[in-house]
Amino acid sequence: MNGFDALTLARLQFGANISFHILFPSINVALGWLLLFFKLRYTQTGRQGWMDAYAFWIKVFALSFALGVVSGATMSFQFGTNWPGFMRVVGNVAGPLLSYEILTAFFLEATFLGVMLFGRSRLSERAHTLATLLVAFGNTLSTFWILTLNSWMQTPAGFKMVNGHAVVASWFDVIFNPSAPYRFAHMLIASGLTEAFLLAGLSAYRRLNGDASEGNRLALKTGVYAAALLIPLQFVAGDLHGLKTREVQPAKLAAMEGVWRTERSAPLLVFALPDEDTHSNDHALGIPGLASLILTHETTGEIKGINEFAQHPPVAKVFWSFRAMVGVGTLMFLTSWLAAWQLRKRGTLSSATLRILTLMTFSGWIATLAGWYVSEIGRQPWLVNGVLTTAEAAGGATPAMLMSSLTMYLALYAALIAAYVAGLFHMAKKAACPTGSPRLQEKQEKFACR
Repeated sequence: MNGFDALTLARLQFGANISFHILFPSINVALGWLLLFFKLRYTQTGRQGWMDAYAFWIKVFALSFALGVVSGATMSFQFGTNWPGFMRVVGNVAGPLLSYEILTAFFLEATFLGVMLFGRSRLSERAHTLATLLVAFGNTLSTFWILTLNSWMQTPAGFKMVNGHAVVASWFDVIFNPSAPYRFAHMLIASGLTEAFLLAGLSAYRRLNGDASEGNRLALKTGVYAAALLIPLQFVAGDLHGLKTREVQPAKLAAMEGVWRTERSAPLLVFALPDEDTHSNDHALGIPGLASLILTHETTGEIKGINEFAQHPPVAKVFWSFRAMVGVGTLMFLTSWLAAWQLRKRGTLSSATLRILTLMTFSGWIATLAGWYVSEIGRQPWLVNGVLTTAEAAGGATPAMLMSSLTMYLALYAALIAAYVAGLFHMAKKAACPTGSPRLQEKQEKFACR
């Protein structure tokens, strides 16, 4: 990283922070509702398997919640240290929205999470179920406020500039800015898919390790069917979001598709190497007319090229991030539908499918991060689109200070992610330890059961 200037290092540092943080809300937003589903199924049917699934996955929720809160607090410090211009110019908008998110996270989620974890033996079943509902609702509301702010930064509305400061003219227009509904729906479904594959992947891992319990079987089926249901919905939500992006952020859309010159019947580029110097794509491989059909719903639809814009995002980064998101999403679609078909036809999954699901346990993380990079890098050079550039918001930290703190963050986050992933698989392996089997001793030695 030698030779990087202060602005680049500050961006890398915040990018590392947000990349680490987003991993855990992307799990917990949907997991809260899945825990409620497990609880309701238990109260409706009386089957202990549903409560066993709840008991295991609430531990995953608590661990993810803790890491999400800690990493979120770290980001808030950077607004003052690395990006003082952000709060100085748009603090009248960002401050209240961030406060609403903090109030939701700490006064609703955290409070009732304690009730969920430790209150079941002290409360009625109905009261404990209500606590689970409030945690799920609070988690979703917290996400709503964060995405409202992020969407406003992408498509600002409902404000006016007074002496260089953004002043709210309409909170309704701020909250329900042009991209907010599309971004919120897209992110909620992304969270559902991330959790569905985590649920299916860890459950498949437990099954491969000999866990044939009812609770694990129900969790596995829930994960597979949820993924198979949500992935087509995500395609629809993504299409609607893309249409809106073409309207409100055409430069980002042009970078996503690698369209340099305005054209009709634009091809969908499966592969290309965008060249910023020549404003062209090297080694392009495309499907004629398909990009126009997808983005305008007309085979001869016009897509504005990057050359139309005086300022545009770095094309290659946006282009390949978008393809990474779509590529992983396609794998998720094929895997979930294969697994769902096997469950419907055979009532069980083959060993090969179980292994594939295990390998794709964290595929939702990859797709979510790729999509987030499309969104955030695609907004550059603006921090708040048309209002405040990233360079204008940067502070006065020196490259040496930023380099040292960035190195520390990267090392810490790498260790925490490794520990988190290892911890989840350790929990899954421990839960998979068989009991009462004639081959118990052999299994204990093989899987290190305790």
